[in-house]
Amino acid sequence: MFEWMVENKELLKFFYTFVIALVCAIIVVKTDRLFNLSSHKGIRYLRNAFLFYGVGFVIRSLLEIPALPFKFLNIFFEFFLIMAGFFLLYSLLWKRLETSSKNYNSSLFNPRIFLFYSMALIIALIDNLLGTYIFMFFSQIALFILASIISFKNYKNNGKKHKFLKFYFAAMLLSLGAWSLNAFAALYLWRLRFVTGVYMINTAIFLLFLYGVMKVTKK
Repeated sequence: MFEWMVENKELLKFFYTFVIALVCAIIVVKTDRLFNLSSHKGIRYLRNAFLFYGVGFVIRSLLEIPALPFKFLNIFFEFFLIMAGFFLLYSLLWKRLETSSKNYNSSLFNPRIFLFYSMALIIALIDNLLGTYIFMFFSQIALFILASIISFKNYKNNGKKHKFLKFYFAAMLLSLGAWSLNAFAALYLWRLRFVTGVYMINTAIFLLFLYGVMKVTKK
């Protein structure tokens, strides 16, 4: 089995990227439909997160093509992945950050989101200049520690009323674990078996979110 994986690692990468991108597309469509029905602001930031994850993973597949400019694409790959994490965090914090007097019409283009865009771009540029992913890894680990704490509090306070909160909390914990393992793999142990395990955890996170969204929309 392991020999087959080694021989077909490029095929596995393609399949992994395709599955993640497809799941993200379904989540974006369903959360957008849910937002149009409910007008819940947190849902539109959740939708944006998976839009950015989907685009990020598509760009990731382009990094494997030698003819394309790797460094240029790598900046965008990091930017979209980091911003997706920021959008997930913002979907948990928007009530604390947005007041009734500041009703932003756009969830993609507003002053607070531009601040996150700037942070994501700075992190991506620094990593690209240093030839590393370390700032992306540690920014996302810190982000998901905070997101796990907030989502746990939300689940504890409103879990019985809103069933989706338990999926959110579980996904935040898994995301924290996945980013931690990604960092460990990149810095210390880049072996195919270990990386494959990380890929499986990543896939489980996206499928968990999809299941939660399907559960809420009943479709």
